[in-house]
Amino acid sequence: MLQKLQQWNRKSVKWLWVLVIIGIIAAVPLGASRVQMEKSAKQIEFVYNYRALLQIASYQADPQQFVDEHLVKMREAGIGTMSIFEGSFDELIWSGRLTMYNSSQAALLQGKAATLNENYTYVLFADQQAADVWQPMIEETFARYDIPAEPWTFEDRPGMMLRTPIENAMVKPLPFDPMTIAKLKQAGFHLLPRLSDRVQPYKAEEAEALLQQFVELGVTRILFDGVAVKGFADSENEVAESGEVLSATAVGETEAEGAPQQNLRSFGQLLKQHGIGIVAIENLKVPQKGFNTIAALTEYNVTRVYSLSETDAMRLSPSVIADRFLLAAKDRNMRMFYLNGAPVRSVDKAAIIHSLDNIYDSLQGDKDGETEGAIALLKSFGFDTGVAKAFDYKQPSWTKPLKAIIVLGAVAIIALLIGVFIPLLLLPSFVIGLVGSAGLFVLSSSALEQGLALGATIASPTLALIWVTKRIRLHTDGDRRTIGGQWDAPPERSKGWQGVIDMFGLSGSGLFGGRWVFPGMSAGRRLVMAVVLYVLTAILTLVSVPLMVGLLNNITYSLVIQQFRGVALLHLAPIALTAVYLFIYTGNSVKENLRKLLSLQITLFWVIAAAVLGVAGMYYLSRTGNAGSVSAIEMIFRNLLETTIGVRPRFKEFLFAHPLFLLGIFLSLRYRAAWILIIVASIGQLSLVDTFAHIHTPLYISSLRVVLGLVLGAIIGVVLIGVWQLAEGVWRKWAVQRGKNNKATV
Repeated sequence: MLQKLQQWNRKSVKWLWVLVIIGIIAAVPLGASRVQMEKSAKQIEFVYNYRALLQIASYQADPQQFVDEHLVKMREAGIGTMSIFEGSFDELIWSGRLTMYNSSQAALLQGKAATLNENYTYVLFADQQAADVWQPMIEETFARYDIPAEPWTFEDRPGMMLRTPIENAMVKPLPFDPMTIAKLKQAGFHLLPRLSDRVQPYKAEEAEALLQQFVELGVTRILFDGVAVKGFADSENEVAESGEVLSATAVGETEAEGAPQQNLRSFGQLLKQHGIGIVAIENLKVPQKGFNTIAALTEYNVTRVYSLSETDAMRLSPSVIADRFLLAAKDRNMRMFYLNGAPVRSVDKAAIIHSLDNIYDSLQGDKDGETEGAIALLKSFGFDTGVAKAFDYKQPSWTKPLKAIIVLGAVAIIALLIGVFIPLLLLPSFVIGLVGSAGLFVLSSSALEQGLALGATIASPTLALIWVTKRIRLHTDGDRRTIGGQWDAPPERSKGWQGVIDMFGLSGSGLFGGRWVFPGMSAGRRLVMAVVLYVLTAILTLVSVPLMVGLLNNITYSLVIQQFRGVALLHLAPIALTAVYLFIYTGNSVKENLRKLLSLQITLFWVIAAAVLGVAGMYYLSRTGNAGSVSAIEMIFRNLLETTIGVRPRFKEFLFAHPLFLLGIFLSLRYRAAWILIIVASIGQLSLVDTFAHIHTPLYISSLRVVLGLVLGAIIGVVLIGVWQLAEGVWRKWAVQRGKNNKATV
């Protein structure tokens, strides 16, 4: 039975590769649909935080004139949208609608003694128009909290007395300011309302009236303010957003019934009914509660926003801000840019300063014309300024059978990887993988897609690296299993090198046995072979990319509502598996190699090597994922590449891993010790796959980035090979001359 299984395993290898190829072919239409989706929304929307403008204006000598002047400047600079918040007393004070006093201040204002045991809030409106608009809304708001509100006047100016401390009154949410809305619409701005879930309890009729008002004002989407979407507060104890992405129908079917849950569904359905989309904020530490559900209910009418903080708006140069906007739009599918600001106390300038002029320069370019503004820069890449739209996302019925075929391909390539290390498990792992996939699909289709995508992306670079090591062994050791042996070097130098090997505990048979130098192959032939193996390895590494693209072909990944998990594992597993294969599965039997490995003497060299590898690994992981860190020098280099080439290849690929990989192949065809370079340079193969794991990056950008990295890496690698050959030639001449001098002395 065991022999039959071995025979079946050997015969099934080619059929599993056929399944992988069929899976790749099935993924092509899904990749094409994603490319079309990514091209469907090309308008960029610049939004300014109106509350920030009011706050900055409150530090000016004439706040209202300041606001009016900068509204004109913003329109001229290309800012077409203004974000408005639900009303607050702070904003009403900055707008000049009213002033507020506590009991003591009100008494002092009237020339009276402060009333003991009274801590009320006194509101004094700027004029009768402000009173007519805001007094009814304030009364309605405080009635919701059972706080009495009474009329109050001072010197014929209308006002109100609220029976609550001013600190408590200031935090109460108020309706949107109709006077601000009218002013901004008259100035020609599109509106982006910031809607919170702080107004309780939720009432469907109020929400519908508000959304109908937004539609009449031309509002196309809203941006939630706070930690939760509207309608979620009452649902907090019942809704658990697990990350599983549901359709609008599935949301209603799976969530528990009840009034609180109905609130969340009600608001999502109202948004869809009125054709109003929502905005996803990039890089939130904690996602807004209920956002995934609302996104599904609106059928993913979602736009991603890049937020420029008030700190960055002040400290960054216009050129850097413009580059950030371009990178966000081109590489991360951002279609909305939210601009913040704040007044800053400057001791050096002895004044209160702001970032508005810096923002204008970043959008339009500086006055000297030396720096191109973001709007012109974006236009050169095909992005026009306007109102941001959601991507046109459709998932036809034919995608499901194609995904089923892709699942077969992914399971097949994972089984091939398992078969490399445990040949007997090749077919069993494939069968178990199919059965497990079917079961997991019932429980969570999202978990199935991500699990198979992760397994496939680990498998292909590992198989590619193992394949290239086999090809190198074929041209060096041949098909023979090496047993013992010395360095194939002249006798007078063998002793010296062998002493180094003995010192590090690398001598002997099995694990590190065999010849250490492979003469007989010319440098030109090794260079040609290295380039061919370099290209073929990259192609084999990229085999899993179509499978991953097909499996994760969902708008939720492009919008980062879902994220591809397991990036750290993707960056470590292939390196570890390749090292295991080199050290244990080459040479003598696996059992003998394990015995040899376990019996190695732990020297100071190994301790130092382990510490160096640990530090390098931590640095390597710190650079992976969306939160990876980079140095200032690298940022300058990246910006240079971005402006000259248009697409920035990954730094660690073309300047480090790819050149080292090409050099490692070239040297390994002559020196066994050069294997270590291939293991280290395997980082580049992982990075090829990881580039496409950033689903929010357009496919064509990722493809160009990979090709540019491989080409530039190959060029630098050939230069390194030339430098090595030159250094080796100088070393040989010096060694020969030294030998002649020693003979002459004797």
